[in-house]
Amino acid sequence: MPGPSPNPAGIGGWSVLVTGGGSGIGLATAERLAADGAHITICGRTEQKLADATVRIAEAAADGATARYVVADVTVEDEVAAAVAAATATTGRIDGLFACAGGSLHLGSVLTADVDAVRATIDLNLMGSVICVKQGAAAMEAQGGPGAIVLMSSGAGRFPHPQLWAYGISKAGIRFLAETAAEELGPLGIRVNAVAPGIIDDELMSFITAGGPLLDDYLAQMPLGRVGTVEDVAAAVRYLIGPESSFVTGETLGIDGGHHLRRGADYSLLFG
Repeated sequence: MPGPSPNPAGIGGWSVLVTGGGSGIGLATAERLAADGAHITICGRTEQKLADATVRIAEAAADGATARYVVADVTVEDEVAAAVAAATATTGRIDGLFACAGGSLHLGSVLTADVDAVRATIDLNLMGSVICVKQGAAAMEAQGGPGAIVLMSSGAGRFPHPQLWAYGISKAGIRFLAETAAEELGPLGIRVNAVAPGIIDDELMSFITAGGPLLDDYLAQMPLGRVGTVEDVAAAVRYLIGPESSFVTGETLGIDGGHHLRRGADYSLLFG
């Protein structure tokens, strides 16, 4: 039987790993989790960015919570294993993992696809998530459970966004990974869910959120009619990581202002 979480009433004292925690959604989520008392380990590829982020997380942390970083590329399994081990070393267990690292390395038509860029996008997003699930779940199983893993999908993985298809298919794969892993790992007390943000005002999306035809198209397709914030996503991840969602697994939660009810944004507007 899976063992108990250290604090079933909240996440105080939990140990959580956040990949891609040096900026954007990953950093905001790490700050939110630390503010609720979790010990946070972040990882990413750029050490100075991680070091700066760790200072911010520590400043946001509740009394007794801690923050540290590990340089790791999520496409390299040994480095992910080392990041999981570092998170586990903090308290002797790992209670949560938010696999946030990702991005898009291809934009354009299928007919003129740069195959290497498509492959790199799938490797970063989908294979990086596979590696995180494998290594995180193995550590959670070794401690006797339980544990919670949250993956980063996207609205682009739920419905087509013209020209953004390479990113979209990688994020669609993450949705199915969450379902498949949840089915397999549930008996071990390990929950796996995903979040699917829409347009979020962060560093990666600043070229869109600054304004223009593509932003207008996004807003026209969103019932709530506003750009999301990193805090919007952080709150959703906090719910899926924490005991409040203890009976939720295999779900992909849209944080997109209702965008999924209409159609995807048309990225060909960037080339107009």
